[in-house]
Amino acid sequence: MAMIFAKPSMRTRVSFEAGFFLLGGHAIYLGPDDIQMGKREETRDVARVLSGYNDIIMARVFAHQVVYVGDGNNIVHSWLLLAAVLPFHFVCACPKGFEPDAKTVEIARSAGISKIEITNDPREAVKGADVVYTDVWASMGQKEEADYRKQKFQGFTVDEALMEIAGPQAYLMHCLPAERGVEVTDGAIEAPNSIVFPQAENRMHAQNAIMLHVLGA
Repeated sequence: MAMIFAKPSMRTRVSFEAGFFLLGGHAIYLGPDDIQMGKREETRDVARVLSGYNDIIMARVFAHQVVYVGDGNNIVHSWLLLAAVLPFHFVCACPKGFEPDAKTVEIARSAGISKIEITNDPREAVKGADVVYTDVWASMGQKEEADYRKQKFQGFTVDEALMEIAGPQAYLMHCLPAERGVEVTDGAIEAPNSIVFPQAENRMHAQNAIMLHVLGA
């Protein structure tokens, strides 16, 4: 398997390498300096060469053709697209001006499978939730906006008080890396109802299932 990383990620690299090894395969890491698709060489030429050497090509890149990446977090849009396939009640709490992409919300709602709510009140949003999911406020490529976003996202930190409002049944999830003390507190991420680190471990198993499917196993 060739792994193309335009965006570095410790968890993504290690989970794919370890997972593919467990499946009996060998993973080759190709960082930004190893491969420059569209710059040093045309993407179609790179694809043809790599496909001759590998059964799978895994890529972590900036451009994404499936999940919209904008001011709304890409994780939110992934949940919305999932809500168009599986039935569940999804509530997104975000500051004004940081709402998910309207077209993605419409796709989820038009499917008629899940109940979709967008609100600016995190405390109201978490009441009775089974899962509270958060992510960094400034994603990769947005670091120059970090201070601005911290100001705008005041009141949206997932802490012990917010989880208490959610209730004892609520689990906390975060895709990591986390900026502790910003979008989530130490107390919340280390609490018994936090499944953040089992979530990180399960990434490998989910990826293994995808790779086996791609290989036709």
